[in-house]
Amino acid sequence: MQIEFTQPIYSFDIDSGQHVSNIVYINWLEIGRLRLLEAAGMPIHRIKEQGFFPVLTKTEISYKRPLFLGDEARIVLWISELKRISATMMFRFFNQNNDLVAEATQYALFVNASDQRPYKLPPEDRARFEPYVIEGN
Repeated sequence: MQIEFTQPIYSFDIDSGQHVSNIVYINWLEIGRLRLLEAAGMPIHRIKEQGFFPVLTKTEISYKRPLFLGDEARIVLWISELKRISATMMFRFFNQNNDLVAEATQYALFVNASDQRPYKLPPEDRARFEPYVIEGN
């Protein structure tokens, strides 16, 4: 299963090149991760209560074409790999014409809140994320 949402493009999203700034994509990645956690029944405040949280270890973005003021971004994301202590998330960004404008991959490590060490995701929490795993995509 995928998470999908749209984001309007505002004037403050535009950089000096008159297209959406790369920092806006980073914000959209954050929004997507939060939506994924909520969809999995683990909103960020609940994860903290359970004593662990995800930490990003790497972000890669490949830009294909620009987005401009007046466009709308559609973001699609899923988990491409779920391990005991880590996850890899894939993102695709489309414009209102369904043209692929960017792709991103983020790598996250589950970390114990008390000692900041890697945290092994228990089976019941892993099961919450499994519906969003689409391998080989």
